[in-house]
Amino acid sequence: MIDSYLELLKNLDPKSKLDLISKLSKSIKSDLNRKKSTFQKSFGAWDKSDDAEEIINEIRESRNFNRTIEEL
Repeated sequence: MIDSYLELLKNLDPKSKLDLISKLSKSIKSDLNRKKSTFQKSFGAWDKSDDAEEIINEIRESRNFNRTIEEL
């Protein structure tokens, strides 16, 4: 597949080839950045810089207990 693309591109002038290289490089960089952010998001990366005690307190304070006992 790459060889067939190369056959198509060999007739381009040098300026067009350099432009193509530049665009391919930008495309690769954006793909790599997207993969990194997707990887971190998939595992629920924590984006706060709080220490562990503050995070624990925040979680405990956000809990709701609304248990009701049903009669039989």
